[in-house]
Amino acid sequence: MASNLSDIDNRQPTLRVVARPADTNAGGDIFGGWIMSQVDIAGSIAAYRLAKGRVVTVAVDSLQFHQPVLVGDLISCYAEVIRVGRTSISVQVEVFAERDQGGIQHLKVTEAKLVYVAIDAQRRPRPVNQE
Repeated sequence: MASNLSDIDNRQPTLRVVARPADTNAGGDIFGGWIMSQVDIAGSIAAYRLAKGRVVTVAVDSLQFHQPVLVGDLISCYAEVIRVGRTSISVQVEVFAERDQGGIQHLKVTEAKLVYVAIDAQRRPRPVNQE
């Protein structure tokens, strides 16, 4: 996945949300768990679309916080499928914060790799349909 800040305007985010005061930790920054939740939602959307049905998160292979997220930041999560197995789908998610501090800034704040498994109605793994 390209992580060039100059081309984020050319990509469509999988998820976009504003960080709110209720999402802060005791230090006043946005709680890392909230960001992790947004990453998982964005990743699951990409996996769901490919699997054409329900998926579950089975692993977070990596998660890195590069910069803090502040109240009022517009968070954009970009998710891209990077590997497909028989029942599993690996997704790379990059998170950028758009903030206005005397001019709009776009900052890469988080990146992660997650693994999802496609499941059937009985919650058992099922093959990923790649038609």
